[in-house]
Amino acid sequence: MQIKNLFDRDIARPINGVVKADQLDDDSVWQELDEFVITRELDQHLRKFVGWYLEGVDQKAGSPAGKMGVWISGFFGSGKSHFLKVLSYLLRNRTHTHAFQDRAAVEFFRAKVPDAMFFADVQRAVAADADVVLFNIDSKADHRTGRDLILRVFLKVLNELQGYSGDHPHIAHMERHLQSKGKLSAFHDAYKRISGTDWLAERDAYQFNRDEVVQALSETLGQSKPAAEKWIDGAEDNFSLTVESFCKWVKEYLDSKGPQHRLVFLVDEVGQFIGADSHLMLNLQTITEELGTICRRRAWVVVTSQEDMDTVLGDMTKAKRNDFSKIQGRFFPPLSLSSANVDEVIQTRLLAKTKAAGPVLAQVYATKGDVLKHQLTFRQCGMTFRPFKDADDFGRNYPFAPYQFQLVQKVFEAIRKAGATGMHLARGERSMLDAFQSAAKAVSNDGVEVLVPLFRFYPSIESFLDTSVKKTIDQAGANPSLQKYDILLLQVLFLVRYVEEFKSNYRQPRHPLPRPHRRRPARPEAEDRGEPRPVGERDTHQPQRGGLLFPHQRRA
Repeated sequence: MQIKNLFDRDIARPINGVVKADQLDDDSVWQELDEFVITRELDQHLRKFVGWYLEGVDQKAGSPAGKMGVWISGFFGSGKSHFLKVLSYLLRNRTHTHAFQDRAAVEFFRAKVPDAMFFADVQRAVAADADVVLFNIDSKADHRTGRDLILRVFLKVLNELQGYSGDHPHIAHMERHLQSKGKLSAFHDAYKRISGTDWLAERDAYQFNRDEVVQALSETLGQSKPAAEKWIDGAEDNFSLTVESFCKWVKEYLDSKGPQHRLVFLVDEVGQFIGADSHLMLNLQTITEELGTICRRRAWVVVTSQEDMDTVLGDMTKAKRNDFSKIQGRFFPPLSLSSANVDEVIQTRLLAKTKAAGPVLAQVYATKGDVLKHQLTFRQCGMTFRPFKDADDFGRNYPFAPYQFQLVQKVFEAIRKAGATGMHLARGERSMLDAFQSAAKAVSNDGVEVLVPLFRFYPSIESFLDTSVKKTIDQAGANPSLQKYDILLLQVLFLVRYVEEFKSNYRQPRHPLPRPHRRRPARPEAEDRGEPRPVGERDTHQPQRGGLLFPHQRRA
């Protein structure tokens, strides 16, 4: 039986290894919900989040001192973006369609959450009236810089949610003013009658249709044409944005939807966006502080970062760290995704076997189990690389060895920290799931007596390696004195090079280069009498035990 025939799902099927906030097509959403695995670690985090959110739902009047921020941290590929996106699906609880099937988002979790009491809490949380805004902050930010950059991104997504212009906040401000007067629809009609085009399709190019905009605004508000011209021409320069005004607009939107309505901002990769810029961190702090004060617990901020909040603050000076005490007062304790159960995710999403595969793999283990126990043994490692425990464990992990889940995770993290890759790998462009799927596909046509070797994971990061690193391995492939197996071994050595837990057993020679021989004083009288040499005195013409043998030192 071929390896590809063992799996319950097609091993070569498209799997979105890197979850993107703006990828919302029906197939991607269905797969992300259907294949989301609630591991032991994620179960604890999901329970915490639902409990925190229900506190705000049950607290009808809201509390100005209540926390309304959640910080989700984890290294690249740990699943924080997937977790954040699934939270957005749950809180929206829309009905999704795939292959003529309709299912509400919460129904995907009925089988994933065996605890009936907790599932009832999930249902109660998603039943709350809420709008959810999910976005990657870097993709929403414009090219401009400044200490209010995060504020401009938050305003942009709020304007888009309300149907206003996202790229031009001053135009959105005009639309918000017209909406407050109840005349936004009248302005749309007037503009279409005057220009013959739809306002929503043309508003980003309003400068090219200035006269039509001025005339439509003048008719809608009953102003003189010069007054409308003055406002349009100076709108961008005169527009003032502050955190207080943004939070006031959020509250006005919430009030327009009802006293129990909530708005949840889900911000992906905010830690990388902030970096070491204390101004951006202060901007995020002020936004969460003012939202908590003005909107109370009706506006939520949930962010993801590769580092937890303490680490981000720790990169700053001591004086600056003391300035950010307020942000911790608005955030709950961070939810840290350590990927401790990454093997559980891969086993469920990728390696689930058919019923017919069980007996086949059990027979393979009965035949080769003793061999595997002896071959998969590690000594002098900083962590325990686990071998196969029994036939069931072999079937769950096949065609991988259990230690590979730990080792590959360490490899990716160590290579990123060592600076051997560009920013793509550091920002999570490759996930563990993607790497294991690529390795499994490489051996999918082999028989069931094959295990995936470690060099199969090298292609997962090859395209992200720095040129200086990749060039060495590529040049080795062109060396006629090396065989194909030598190149594969070189790839393995590179993968484990930066892993601290994977110790090298190569011993450096005590004297890499031969030292000049030093003549000791002759002791003919002692040698003639057959006396032994003093302790520590060696024959300089003989190589020391354990040293490097040079050509003139070869033993017979």
